[in-house]
Amino acid sequence: AEEAASLPEQAPAPEEPTPAPDHQPPTVAHVGSGPPTYDAEPTALPGADPDELDDLVPDTVLDGARYGACTLRAVSLRGDSPRYRGEPRRDALLTARFGSGEQALVLVAMATGARTAPQAHRAAAEACRWIARAVGRSHVRLVEDIRAGRRGELKAGLHRLTDRSLGRLRATAVERGIDPEEYTADLRCLLLPADPECRVRVFFGVGAGGLFRLRGGAWQDIEPDVPAPAAPAGPATSAGLATSAGPTAGPATPAGPTAGAAPAPDAPAPEGDRLTLDFALPAPPSPYVPEPPPEPRAPFRFRASLARPGDVLLMCTDGLADPLRGEPELAARLAGRWSDAVAPGLAAFLADAQTRVKGYADDRTAAAVWEA
Repeated sequence: AEEAASLPEQAPAPEEPTPAPDHQPPTVAHVGSGPPTYDAEPTALPGADPDELDDLVPDTVLDGARYGACTLRAVSLRGDSPRYRGEPRRDALLTARFGSGEQALVLVAMATGARTAPQAHRAAAEACRWIARAVGRSHVRLVEDIRAGRRGELKAGLHRLTDRSLGRLRATAVERGIDPEEYTADLRCLLLPADPECRVRVFFGVGAGGLFRLRGGAWQDIEPDVPAPAAPAGPATSAGLATSAGPTAGPATPAGPTAGAAPAPDAPAPEGDRLTLDFALPAPPSPYVPEPPPEPRAPFRFRASLARPGDVLLMCTDGLADPLRGEPELAARLAGRWSDAVAPGLAAFLADAQTRVKGYADDRTAAAVWEA
């Protein structure tokens, strides 16, 4: 069994504020050294294109459900900074149920578009839709694997579905003439079987964010570890290329100077060659020098865990994961409010999720699961 890492020591849960008089509007709570710089409520709407109204993104999305032994609450909030600047929410949230009865499978998918990409919100939404289609078409097999505890098959299958979904996203970018490296998203998903006898909860995805468990009133950081990227290979030489497959078939290059380099003027000519004068002209690119390796993609993350009664599982984008890891008072506040065996209502969950912390103004998307 994997050991969960504990979050930094949490501050004592703050006392609940005294309810405001009826004539005063409620205020959004904040924790930390002081109130955040931005306003607590939305200010500017994103610009709209009359021919692309389907592309508009609401400021807040809220959802919930109860299946089997778990109760789900999910929310996606536009951050204080994009609210102030009139930018769309880059986070996307999708909740879906595939199948019915005890054979049903609930999917929660969330994604965050690249910060500098002009269509980040669209990429995030499409990433959620692509993975939902892939999971929905395979949900019968996925439910069987989850029930049978086939961890290896689950991990391999979900890895393939994730790669295909993000591959469709890259293909869409090429069709639209967009750089595929910009039209991308961090994607995180949670699978919840509706069978009350099955308490296996499956997380998978790529990119930044957080996966936490609230057990016994304390947070545990259970984000899956990923292997460190391999060190890049050094520059290839003709000796090394003689035994490696190049992009073009041809004779092996003899050992010696790097392929493409001009020989020294007094170097003896290889047998069968006649070298005349060295004109110091730049050598053309050699077909035996491979192209630079592509940038490594974000590693796949996977975790299948067995929930206990009273647990709360929290999956979130880095907009909430970062302050939860970095501000003990926020961790204490949410632990105090979510340790109840009964899940909060949608309005209460929204109020908790939007607890503000100075210095953290990104979008927040979170899905929490209460175990009966």
